[in-house]
Amino acid sequence: MSSRSTRAHLFDQGFEGFKRFADLPNVPVSTLGGVYRVLRESDDAPVFSPASLPGRFKGREPSVALEKLAAAWVPDEQLIYIGRAAVGPSGRHGIAKRLDEYRRHGAGQPVGHWGGRCISQLADHDDLLVAWRPDDDPSAKTDLLDEFVTDHGRLRFANLRRGDCRRRTTP
Repeated sequence: MSSRSTRAHLFDQGFEGFKRFADLPNVPVSTLGGVYRVLRESDDAPVFSPASLPGRFKGREPSVALEKLAAAWVPDEQLIYIGRAAVGPSGRHGIAKRLDEYRRHGAGQPVGHWGGRCISQLADHDDLLVAWRPDDDPSAKTDLLDEFVTDHGRLRFANLRRGDCRRRTTP
């Protein structure tokens, strides 16, 4: 396991929370923009459900084939997803809102959180931990994904693509 994949390392990097997905409705979560990570601290092999629990958002099927889930699994890694939450122009979004959408999507509601949907096909998804860090840098998620790809040659389990968090460079 990478030393960057532990709760202690995340804590040292300014992450907070470390709350179970199932407990999110009952715990205070930052309303600022930032990044969040999902951890699976079990050493047991993952058990995947053939069908995804999330609701169909805009009619799209959220389930991922079992073969694809198994191929995407990174053995001996606790960190299985990286997400980003922007505050948005209205100021009503942020980490708390994004994690609520994520949790509700995984509970079967047709909510717009398509990224990381593989998580809900893990039998122990309610016990996964979520940690967050306020961060107003729009490339923070991409930087964390790049770090993992550098270490492992591929994305984390539930990050099926790098997403739209592109680095901006100035001429």
